[in-house]
Amino acid sequence: MLSRQEILAGYPVELASFSELLRSLSDEELAALSRCEGWVVADVAAHVVGGLADVVSFNLDGAGTPEWTNRQVAERRGRTQHESADELDQVAKTAADLLGQFDDEAWKAPAPANSAPSVGSGVEAMFYDAYVHGDDIRAAIGRPSVTGPGLRAAVHHLAAALADHGWGPATLALDGLEELPVGDGSGARITGDPIAFVLVATGRQDPATIGLDPSVNIYP
Repeated sequence: MLSRQEILAGYPVELASFSELLRSLSDEELAALSRCEGWVVADVAAHVVGGLADVVSFNLDGAGTPEWTNRQVAERRGRTQHESADELDQVAKTAADLLGQFDDEAWKAPAPANSAPSVGSGVEAMFYDAYVHGDDIRAAIGRPSVTGPGLRAAVHHLAAALADHGWGPATLALDGLEELPVGDGSGARITGDPIAFVLVATGRQDPATIGLDPSVNIYP
């Protein structure tokens, strides 16, 4: 897992990038089908915005379930890209103010409503989620993937999630990133493009394209 300092520095940058991406969308792009089954770009945006809005308001009943995410989308259906970005900017500021109050001990404490093993891991998961869904939007409208702190957060999150799912042991030695153990770090050494690995490990790309099998997926 990334350090508290890295997450607090990088997550606001990722949210600002997501907001900027939303404001750049045309109405046609907002309506484009995404690789998230059943969702157009506007729905992907609504989930990211709504998820953070729910977290900062401690509306965590059912967090992570399809019902929780579908409600976020339904509540925001019909909004413009600028209305979604405005809400994101507002809740991102609230989140930054809230997270700034946590010390190291609070960061390690269980997340509210058992929504994550710790506050820190829950925030890292949201950091990952914003990055991956930003990539979903870019893919839907024909824009290239981006790198940066969000990609590194995604790889860290996926390394822990894969270990929790019993995948590995292995070592992630992906281009441009430090090596990360999955489990005890023995076993296979996974190299190559970190974006491709993120897409494979989240079921968005055929694992055979990077020489892996279907077990490398946190959403089996």
